Amino acid sequence: MESSPERGLSNGLTPTESRALKAIAVQFFVNGAIVSSYVPRLPGIRDDLGVSLSTIGLIIAIATGFGVVGSVVQGPIVERFGTRSAMIYGALLLVAMLPLVAFSPRWWVLLIVLGVLSIGDVIVDVSMNVQGSVLSARRDTPVMNRLHGMWSLGTVVGGVVASVMAASGVDLRVHLVAASVILAASLMYVAPGLLRHDESSSEPQRRAASPGAARAAVLTFAALGGAAILPEMINSDWAAFRLVDDLGASAGVAGIAYVAFTSGMVTGRFSGDRVVARLGSATVLQRATMLAALGTLIATTIPATAAVFIGLFIAGLGVSVMFTQLYDSAAQHRYPTRALGGLTAGTRIALLVAPLAVGLMADTEAMSVGAAIAVATIPGAVLVWALSVRLAARSDGADA
Repeated sequence: MESSPERGLSNGLTPTESRALKAIAVQFFVNGAIVSSYVPRLPGIRDDLGVSLSTIGLIIAIATGFGVVGSVVQGPIVERFGTRSAMIYGALLLVAMLPLVAFSPRWWVLLIVLGVLSIGDVIVDVSMNVQGSVLSARRDTPVMNRLHGMWSLGTVVGGVVASVMAASGVDLRVHLVAASVILAASLMYVAPGLLRHDESSSEPQRRAASPGAARAAVLTFAALGGAAILPEMINSDWAAFRLVDDLGASAGVAGIAYVAFTSGMVTGRFSGDRVVARLGSATVLQRATMLAALGTLIATTIPATAAVFIGLFIAGLGVSVMFTQLYDSAAQHRYPTRALGGLTAGTRIALLVAPLAVGLMADTEAMSVGAAIAVATIPGAVLVWALSVRLAARSDGADA
C-alpha cells in the first residue's frame, strides 16, 4: 500500500533510480506545459496573422507532418546518443522555439516554428517514455499512468496561465518568453537526475510472424490509434474556437475550455492505475470510449458555456486512459512489434489529416465549430469501442 506521494513514485527503486523517476516526472510536466502555453491562445494568434480557420487547420496539419519526420529520425538519434542526451537537447530545442510562436510575422513562419516544435516534442516524448517505462518496470507497482498524469497536469497549469494572460491583456511575446525562461530553468533539475543507461532487461522477445495475422495486427491497431487520437487532439486544439466562434466568448473564457478538458485528463490519469486494477483493462477501455463520446456530444451540441466546460471535462476523463490501455493491448498482442508499429502509424496519420478536416468543415457557413468537432471526434470513439470489444472477445479465445 502506498503511504505517501514520495512512496508512490519510488517504491522498490534505488535512490539513484528514485531521483531519475522524479526527473522524468518533471520532464513530463514540462512537455505538457510547453504545448498548453500557446494552444489556448491560437484564436488570438489567428487574428494577429489575419488568417482563416482553414489556414490554422492547415498549419496544424503540416506541423504534425514534421512530427512524422521526427518519429522517423528519433530512432537513430536515440540509438546514437542515448535517451538522456536526446531528451536534454530536445527539451532545450523546445524551450528555445516556444517564444518564436509569438514572434512569427507570417503564417509560414508560424508553420516552421510549430513544425520544429513538433519534431522536438517527438524526440523528447520517446526518450522520456523509454526511461519512464524502464523505471516503472523496476518498481513494485507501475507508475506510467501517473507519469502521463504529470504531462496532463502540465497542460492544465500552462492552460490556466495562458488563459489568465489572455484575459489580462498580457502581450503574447511577454507571456511566452517568461514561460520559456521558467521551463528552461526546470531542466537544471531534470538533466542531472536522468538515467545514464536505460537499456531494459525485459525487452519482449521477437516472435515469428504469420504474414496474414501480422498484417491484421498492423491494420487493427492502426485503426485503433487513428481513431483514439481524434477525441484527444481535436477537443484540446479546437475547444477554444468552439467558445469564441460559436458562443462569442472572450479569449480568457475560451482558454478555460482547454483547461476543462485537460483537467478531466489529469483526474483520469492519476486515478487510472487503481481503476484498471479494479475493473480490468478491457472494461476500462470500453467505458472510457463511451465517456469520451458522451462528453464530446454534450460540449458540441448544448449552446451554453457551462455545458461546454462540463462536456469537455467528461470527455477528458474518457480520453485520459484510452491510449494507456491501447499500448498495453498492443504490447500483449501475439505480434507486439507489429501491433505497436500499427498503433503509432495510425496515430500520426490521423494527426496529419484531422486538423485540416476540422478547419475546412468549421470554415463553412453550413457547419459550426462544435458540429465539426462532433463529426470528426465521436465516430472515432465509437470505432475504438467496437474494435476494443472485438479484441477483448478474441483474447478470451484464440490469439488476436
